[in-house]
Amino acid sequence: MPNWKIVIFGATVLVAGVFGMITVGYAVTPLPAQAQSQDGVDDRASVITYANGKTLAVLGVRRKPVTYAQIPRPVQDAVIAAENSSFREDSGISFSGLARSLWSTLSGQQVQGGSTITQQMARNYYDGLSQERSVERKLKEIFVAIKVNKSLSKDVILEQYLNTIYFGRGAYGIGAAAEVFFNVRDVSKLTPEQGAYLAGRIQNPSAFDEAEAAGRMTATEERYAYVIGQMAKLDPAAYGSLPSKSPTSPKRIKKWRKDYYKGINGYMITAVLNELKAKTGLDLEDVEKGGYRIRSTFDKRLMEAAKAAVNQHTRTVPDEITATLASVDPRNGRVSAFYGGDDYTTDQWNDAFMSQKQAASAFKPYVLAAWLTQGYSLRSFLPASSPLKLEGTTPIANDHPSKATSVDVISATAHSVNTAFAKMGEKVGLDHVIDIAARAGLNRGNLESARDRHRYLITIGSGQVTTVEQAGGYSIFANAGKHYDNHVIIDVTSKDRRRFYAEKTTFVHAVTPEVAADATYALQAVVTQGTGRNAALPGRPVAGKTGTNNENKEAWFVGFTPQVSTAVGMFRQECRTKSGKVVRPRYENCPWYRGKDPAKEKTYTPDKPYTLPYEVPLGAAFEGATYPAAIWRTFMTEATKNQPVEQFPPRADIGNTQDLAPKPTPSATPTPSATPVPTGTPTSEPSTDAPDVDDPAIDDTECDPLDPGCQDDTESNDTGLDDTRSDNTGPDDTRPDDTRPDEAGLPGDEGTDGGQPH
Repeated sequence: MPNWKIVIFGATVLVAGVFGMITVGYAVTPLPAQAQSQDGVDDRASVITYANGKTLAVLGVRRKPVTYAQIPRPVQDAVIAAENSSFREDSGISFSGLARSLWSTLSGQQVQGGSTITQQMARNYYDGLSQERSVERKLKEIFVAIKVNKSLSKDVILEQYLNTIYFGRGAYGIGAAAEVFFNVRDVSKLTPEQGAYLAGRIQNPSAFDEAEAAGRMTATEERYAYVIGQMAKLDPAAYGSLPSKSPTSPKRIKKWRKDYYKGINGYMITAVLNELKAKTGLDLEDVEKGGYRIRSTFDKRLMEAAKAAVNQHTRTVPDEITATLASVDPRNGRVSAFYGGDDYTTDQWNDAFMSQKQAASAFKPYVLAAWLTQGYSLRSFLPASSPLKLEGTTPIANDHPSKATSVDVISATAHSVNTAFAKMGEKVGLDHVIDIAARAGLNRGNLESARDRHRYLITIGSGQVTTVEQAGGYSIFANAGKHYDNHVIIDVTSKDRRRFYAEKTTFVHAVTPEVAADATYALQAVVTQGTGRNAALPGRPVAGKTGTNNENKEAWFVGFTPQVSTAVGMFRQECRTKSGKVVRPRYENCPWYRGKDPAKEKTYTPDKPYTLPYEVPLGAAFEGATYPAAIWRTFMTEATKNQPVEQFPPRADIGNTQDLAPKPTPSATPTPSATPVPTGTPTSEPSTDAPDVDDPAIDDTECDPLDPGCQDDTESNDTGLDDTRSDNTGPDDTRPDDTRPDEAGLPGDEGTDGGQPH
């Protein structure tokens, strides 16, 4: 008898102790507040859009929160039937499930099952309830579930559960799952069968992903059959016919993981992310979790047009030749389109933003603007004879011989006379030239470096620029002297729909409206009668400038209408081994490995590559007036087709005449000393005297375009008195090019011999 009393007493004490510990544990476990939700529970993917709001990319966690009222009752019931059939009546825990779970834990077997929807919601939603499998965590989860069940309605619990649970395919929450599995953007449109399929996945979503991707559908169909069977038991009147009516799972969409970086999209995405980081400090991780809506400046139609224009005119050129394009709205600085490559997944280098190349004669408009700003007029005469010797600079020559000794500013611009622009730069001072170019958006450091190394060669384009910089730089002429910073983001909205960031709307007065008008007047002459006639757009005013540098290593056409400023550049990089062997590039990249499989390479690494890029001449057919002008015209035809025709402002004719060379003596059949006023509105196709833009053949003119007695003012191509090629402004082709450091890994050098590059 005493032994029984001891046993009963001991059992009573044990039960009381356990009960007491449970009571104390329950009492000391706080009810989590809404603010105590786990990190990541509200994470959402960010959306990058085109300027018109259409989606460009979705980056990060797929989560699309929905309200309880939006979730169809059959979908709710499917989840309840699959996971916790007593959910609407229970206290937040299941005693049978609890017993099974505790036994598994105490016996050392895998802890699984037994968790109600309320417990799962608490575990997934609130901070402090980890996914660790232990008795302590399970007890704490139970206590929180009971308290949550008392404080929140079943509707709220189910809503939070269905917005946080993982369904597979990267989708968190029922809203995202509806999209990635069935392309249903409105969760209220989900069918009972679709709800049953999704509910079945909650058990082990990753395993279902793997099996379905491999074509193994047995587990999927078994789980689906189980769920619709449970639904029939839960509510026979509503779902009793489901097993016979829909015995197999509903059809899903196959393509659910889109590679947003593929093709040209990757270049746009990275351009946006780079600017977002620079302007706001947000990095990729922040974007992938923050649920931002980022509106870019890009126009999808024009992005595709840029790619098409480049590919149309370069499809037959050697692989080593690269063409790049950028287009900016001069009225606000938005980069509407660019071409940086065909496919980001194979070549991450964005030529439009990253490749820095010598501007060649496409830099001369900034010298012209400095000349006008200093109070000198377009009527001034400048030296046309070459070579021209200036202090600290290798003698500057014109490419095309001329009998003329001087030329007015408009003709010098139209025919790209090197000696004239070098003398203008000497007169106004290089610092003034640099200041205007920098205010137009060009990199001041690059400009000052070119001045220090090359002196007056900077006036004919020895400084390095990007295509985007040039497109934005010429905007000062198109927009009455105002320059907006080039940018690719219009605005950013946070997930609570508040404005997080907005584009800068202030501008810099780079030059006065009068200077811009006179510079534009001269630049129209380039297109109507000079080196840029191949870029003319019928019925629309165009102004611009060609550029071709030393040995045709770079070729440019940069031009604009009142609404669009676009730059096209071309260059050639040859892949060479240390021994000098030339190797064909792969996806515009110089291969760091030998053969076709980098995995088999034993000697070379990306840091110590097999080949390096060297800049070499494009070839005789490539000048600013040929391929770049053709690409520019093809793109701009598309870019302006829906725009009204606007005229440039009339010539202001500011400044005083400042002749730096004697006026030429007219021949027996003189022409006016000043170039006739360009109409700015061509009414027909470009002159038939100009070469076909798709035919790189070049014909020499028989008439000196600078001879006052010459009646033939046609310029057959960009070599006429252009373009810094003979002035050796190109980098030494015996050294690796420095524009793609990720490939070459070596610094480049434009040369220092007498301040003139080789």
